Amino acid sequence: MKLAHLAAIAVVVMFSAPVSADDFPVVGTFTQKVACKGDGSDAKSALVKITPDQIESSFGICTIMDKQREGNKIRVQTSCKSTKGYVVDGDVIFTLRDDNKIEVEDQDNNYKNVLSPCPATPGTGRSAGVR
Repeated sequence: MKLAHLAAIAVVVMFSAPVSADDFPVVGTFTQKVACKGDGSDAKSALVKITPDQIESSFGICTIMDKQREGNKIRVQTSCKSTKGYVVDGDVIFTLRDDNKIEVEDQDNNYKNVLSPCPATPGTGRSAGVR
């Protein structure tokens, strides 16, 4: 087998590997486009909550069907039900940044945003954002 074929197979395997819960560092509460205060005064329309299984935002609730990670990028296959009741399926790419923020874009580049992590919830010792 040629070296180029082996390299291509390695890339496919890297993007095909499922992401474990420990390798999904975008779990937490964030705000869109603005810094999170985390004191309860953040606008509900700006809040985004991400769990290993779903993304909840002002758009609606997205169920995470699959996750794949390569370096600082995580591709998430979602099925979303909007607040208006329609269903949208597609991929979202999270790009982890060094400043603890997360860039978000959809597969078609129609939507781009930056998420800012909210401070740790008192008593949990956990902060949101890139880990």
